Amino acid sequence: MKENARILVVDDEPMVCLSLTNWLKEENYWAHAVGDGPSAIAAVRAQNWDIALLDLKMPGMDGLEVLRQIKSISPQTVVVMMTAYASIPSSVQAMKEGAYDYIVKPLDVQELTLMLQKIVEHQQLITENILLRKHLNERYSFEDIIGKSEPMQGLFEMISTVADTSATVLITGETGTGKEMVARAIHTHSSRRYGPFVAVSCSALPDTLLESELFGYEKGAFTGAERTKKGRFELAHGGTLFLDEIGDVSLKTQVKLLRALQEKSFRRLGGTDLIEVNIRLIAATNRDLVKAIEQNAFRSDLYYRLNVVNLHLPPLRDRKEDIRLLVAHFMNKYNVEFNKKFDRVEDEALALMMDYHWPGNVRELENVIERAVVIDQGPEVKAKHLPFCSVQPPPTSAVHTLEEVEKQHILSMLERHQWNIAKTSRELNIDRTTLHKKIKKLGLERRP
Repeated sequence: MKENARILVVDDEPMVCLSLTNWLKEENYWAHAVGDGPSAIAAVRAQNWDIALLDLKMPGMDGLEVLRQIKSISPQTVVVMMTAYASIPSSVQAMKEGAYDYIVKPLDVQELTLMLQKIVEHQQLITENILLRKHLNERYSFEDIIGKSEPMQGLFEMISTVADTSATVLITGETGTGKEMVARAIHTHSSRRYGPFVAVSCSALPDTLLESELFGYEKGAFTGAERTKKGRFELAHGGTLFLDEIGDVSLKTQVKLLRALQEKSFRRLGGTDLIEVNIRLIAATNRDLVKAIEQNAFRSDLYYRLNVVNLHLPPLRDRKEDIRLLVAHFMNKYNVEFNKKFDRVEDEALALMMDYHWPGNVRELENVIERAVVIDQGPEVKAKHLPFCSVQPPPTSAVHTLEEVEKQHILSMLERHQWNIAKTSRELNIDRTTLHKKIKKLGLERRP
């Protein structure tokens, strides 16, 4: 409600302060005015303010300095700059310093009314989201990981058990299940929480770059090495190093990684000095490493070094009772981000989500809800706005040709891996060139 919004007016002109506070009170806001920067800062230190209407040009301490100090003391206070001079540079600077917007004097009452209404509605959404998060945290979440299903409750218990130990953890699960979130939760609840959390995506870098990224290099170690660079092992000293997609690391780099983990030391590329580090290692993969060992694609000694504690994240299709909770969480998240008011899901939409196989798991569900919130005004997530609304599973009794079966299988694998060609070809046990040819031959296209 308006009457709950507290507005501080800061202006060196007494008539502006008087007229503006009187108008705000008539509009059912709680308003108070001060005439200079130091008084404004004192007021912010003394009480909580939802909104500050701040004059840009004031004698003594100007509006920009007052803005900086207000945002430092009370980051949640929304500051709107008032100026008689619509100077683009000063307005841009105010926005960089954290101002919500600016309004030109003499004030347009209608413009100010709409702006204040928008701010108050947005703050109410933030408050509602905080309350929802608190409710979820009390019952069904661990950090930002949400789930009331038995597998997820067991996962939360395991995170609590292993977090404050030094044990190396291997997190397994399909793409999009939230492996990095689990790694961050472990770090946050460990004695290393005040140290760095350094994440490396092993699949995002070619082998030569990955080695220098992990261990760093000395100046002159190779062409283009114009300065010494610390690697991720060094940067994670005293904290946690998270190696995502560890299954994509080459055998050559696996040897160096194993040695660094066993000896807790390494040398930079091109260096001779031995660098000792104190890190807690967490690794993650969506690959079957036991199968990779059988295929001589992964070292068994490294696997046993990593797999001291194994945490498995189930795919979303195996914990569908969590979908309602996740949808509510993502609706509120994007309500705040896009200033919307979604509060429910159409029955047909929920049924579609419950029947869908979710190859992209929780990440895909979040994208689906974000899209639904962006393209509609709410308050209901509708089936017609789900990207898979028109996708129907083929009848089980249908007779398929060999080509149709192959097409469906390859498409399923592509979607499971978010159309990552390298991962899909590995899963299908074919090379990338063959996969590209099959995609073209079968006319496969990525759905928007």
